[in-house]
Order: sequence, then C-alpha cells, then structure tokens
Amino acid sequence: MHVHSLYFSPTGGTQRVIDLLAADLKAEDRIDLSRPNTDYSIYRFGPEDLCLIGVPSYGGRVPAVALERLREMTANGAFAVIVAVYGNRAIDDTLLELQQEMIARGFRVLAAIAAVAEHSIMRQYGAGRPDAQDKTELRQFARAIRRKLMDIGDEDACTVHVPGNIPYREYHGVPLKPKAGSSCTACGLCARECPVQAIPSDNPRTTGESRCISCMRCITLCPRHARKLNTAMLLASTLKLKKACESRKDNALYL
Repeated sequence: MHVHSLYFSPTGGTQRVIDLLAADLKAEDRIDLSRPNTDYSIYRFGPEDLCLIGVPSYGGRVPAVALERLREMTANGAFAVIVAVYGNRAIDDTLLELQQEMIARGFRVLAAIAAVAEHSIMRQYGAGRPDAQDKTELRQFARAIRRKLMDIGDEDACTVHVPGNIPYREYHGVPLKPKAGSSCTACGLCARECPVQAIPSDNPRTTGESRCISCMRCITLCPRHARKLNTAMLLASTLKLKKACESRKDNALYL
C-alpha cells in the first residue's frame, strides 16, 4: 500500500493536520494543491494506493479551486481518507461535499476526519491548534484508520457516514480582501504564491478582488507584513463570529 498526502493549505493549518496524520500512516509523498501552475492530471492512483486528502472549510464548503484540482486526478479505485479542517466554528457541509466529489472521481472513501486548526482570518479563534491534545487525538485516529485498512478487503464497499446536508450550504466568499500597504516593496512573492493568481506579477501591490478567495496566503507569506485586511471590517467579522467560535470545538473521526 502506497500512501500519498494531498492538501490545499494556503496558511498552513490544513497541512499541519495532514502532516500529523501522514506521519502515522507512513505517507511517502506530498501533493500541494495550492500550487497554481501544476499539471494535476499527471497524478494517477490505483487500488493499492491510499490518498490522505485535506482541505480547509471555507464557509462550510470545500474551496472550489481545491475541487477543480482534485478532479484532474485519476483515482482508479484508490482508497481515500478525507480531512476537513475548520477554524473552530463548524464543519457544516465540507466533509459531505468532499466525500461525494471523491466518490464521483472513483475513490473509495475509507474514513473521514473533521479537525480544528487556527482560523485563517481571525487567528484568535482556535489559536495554537492543532495543539498537544489535538496531536494525541489525531494519532489515535490514524491508528484506528490503519486497523480498518488491515481488515477491509479489496472488494469491500466503503460506507462512511459524515455530517452535512444536500443542497449544500451557500457560500459566496467573504468581503475581506488583503491589500498591500506602504511597506510593500513589490518583491512579487505574494503573486508567485497566490493559489488563484489574484495578484498580478507586474503590479503585486494590487489585488484582483474578483479572483481573490480570501485564503490569506499572501498575508502569511509577506516578509514585510505589508499585506493586511481592513481593520474595521476585520473587527466587525470577529465580533460577528465570537459566539460561534470562542468555545473549544472537537475533532471527530468517521469510520
């Protein structure tokens, strides 16, 4: 069995969760779905493969760009462990959408995980997570998945019940779009690393707001901390989510 880890993780939270699981599941390689210029159609799997697939939850949904890149791959009956990482609010329909999409692509979904990481926009929610408690739980999840994998036969059907509803929750993005401040040197790092190429390479001080998915990668990577969000809008959003996000949420395993 060859184990592969695949993740869309603009700010690193989802990758941290996937890396923890990948260490216990002995993943052999990484496929970063955040890279905009990669030909994802070169990835072809088969029944002897297990793909650990992680995405963040954006408004209770799978980021559309992550789905587009996963759809380019060929599953050929590979097993999948799907992971939705959320910023301490709720998972909503993310796991269900990811499960249905992966089944449609020919994966056999062996297990599903909902995991908490630091919120990508309002970092005080889920701050420091995955923490020590999360790491212990995720290792326990990985061991349970390994046991199921040893017991399941090649022809066995994989039936995993995950939370969510159809039709899926509507998500139209958020109005918080990073902008460059006066300390921007136009080095171009943000433009090169933007998952959806919303920052023009010839003018990286600007942001194509219609393309931007508010993933916050540019803010995370900027060496001069020059890219920021509108302070008043960020404060309003933080207060709006306070009740839903301030109490500690749990990780969950679905087998």
